[in-house]
Amino acid sequence: MSLLAITGATGFVGSAVLDAALAQGHQVRALTRRPQRERARVEWVSGDLADKAALADLCEGVDAVIHVAGLTNTPDPAEFEVANVTGTIAVIAAMRSGGVRRLVFVSSLSARKPELSAYGASKARAEQVVEASGLDWTIVRPPAVYGPRDIDMLDLFRAAKWGVVPLPPGGATSIIHAEDLADLLVALSGNAAPTRKQVYEPDDGREGGWSHKELAQTIGQAVGKRSVFAPHLPRAVLDAAAAADRLLRGDRAKLTADRVGYMSHPNWVARSDRRVPPGIWQPQIVGEAGLKATAEWYKREGWL
Repeated sequence: MSLLAITGATGFVGSAVLDAALAQGHQVRALTRRPQRERARVEWVSGDLADKAALADLCEGVDAVIHVAGLTNTPDPAEFEVANVTGTIAVIAAMRSGGVRRLVFVSSLSARKPELSAYGASKARAEQVVEASGLDWTIVRPPAVYGPRDIDMLDLFRAAKWGVVPLPPGGATSIIHAEDLADLLVALSGNAAPTRKQVYEPDDGREGGWSHKELAQTIGQAVGKRSVFAPHLPRAVLDAAAAADRLLRGDRAKLTADRVGYMSHPNWVARSDRRVPPGIWQPQIVGEAGLKATAEWYKREGWL
């Protein structure tokens, strides 16, 4: 099997990718900023995206790189450029030096509308870097990713437990379970020819995505509520909530002004013309089952 390099392997999505790679029989070399426990068929490389020597070690002799690492939320929008653009440039440079051709890059649906947020803009610029790299690349734009260990959607589950889920202005979104996304990324790492220079928008297979209210009600059912109160909040209220979250949680705030920018957009549904060919990958976890299993995991772990 292949030797795969993974960035971001200690994060929510990256750890799922590592597990999927091992389950499919691959060897893994993974970048980490902190000491990790030993695992069979995993070689940990100490460093980060700013460490050229670490990236060189990461890429030496590998068959493909799955670049997951990136910044999704920060109170300082300038940090998106450093993490998501400069970091991607560094990974590509290390791949070129090491003679590695295959790159699977994890972007975001927010790259479709870079004018809405600094995060989306940084992902769009990173995509441009990847497309100009000359490598055998594939870009994956996940929608909202959920599953065990996720902290971004955890607040929705906690709110649903109380029977109230505040929503952004009306719209729809796609979702995908982390395990499905991980299986896709690993599958793409070995499919350079048919997927070369493609941009994919995967989801859970639900045609048209989920309206915000449908998603809120389904999360409510997952935590044992027959129904939840799910009001759509105006943009001005979300902006005020973001300011309050910054005051309460400081740099740990989840609802930032930048995040409000893309949350308020009405359409984050994966597009059918960007669908992954079914011969390469298909989602296995439907939203209702995945959300319920995620809620049960949160409860077992004492998160909910």
